[in-house]
Amino acid sequence: MSPGRRSPGRRTVWREKLAILAVAGGLLLLAGFYLWLLGGSAPPASPEIGGPFRLTQDDGQVVTDRDFRGRYLLIYFGYTGCPDICPTTLGSVAEALHRLGARAGRLQPLFITVDPERDTPAAMRRYADAFSPRILGLSGTPAQIAAVEQEYRISSAIHGTGGDPPGYTVDHTSVLLLVGPDGKYLAPLPAIESGAEIAARLAPYLS
Repeated sequence: MSPGRRSPGRRTVWREKLAILAVAGGLLLLAGFYLWLLGGSAPPASPEIGGPFRLTQDDGQVVTDRDFRGRYLLIYFGYTGCPDICPTTLGSVAEALHRLGARAGRLQPLFITVDPERDTPAAMRRYADAFSPRILGLSGTPAQIAAVEQEYRISSAIHGTGGDPPGYTVDHTSVLLLVGPDGKYLAPLPAIESGAEIAARLAPYLS
């Protein structure tokens, strides 16, 4: 082989090393995301979670994030037609409120729809009341819902067909988001946990 020329084997080795590093980096990022989602100590490297919102409650009154200053917020995104995870999660939140007792007075749970076309403010109120009168259901225009989903890094996607009534479901991010009295995001809580487990996670903040 002529002096000064790299062997094809060496180039192949470097390409393999770079590929391994790229895969390893991707797995680390994915692992970090799932640790965050399951309640890890730190969120993934991403744009800041949380921000201003403007939505409507059951009486038609517009509320904003600033109306809740001084209280912790426990935010869950879902919809009234959800077949399983939403009712399970809201049931657990209601149980957590009961277990927390007087401490729950410092906490405002919000149930924000990801299906504004069907979930009117009144429908959200009726649905939330079925679990606890303490849970506030909020709706808004499609643009308002899209904006608050973006602020809180929530993804949703409609699946199914139209019809009368529309026969579709909505896939969505399922996680409880804890926001502090100053409006700053604090931590995620796994939505799959029991009421007792959620209460135990919230208790240190509300003590």
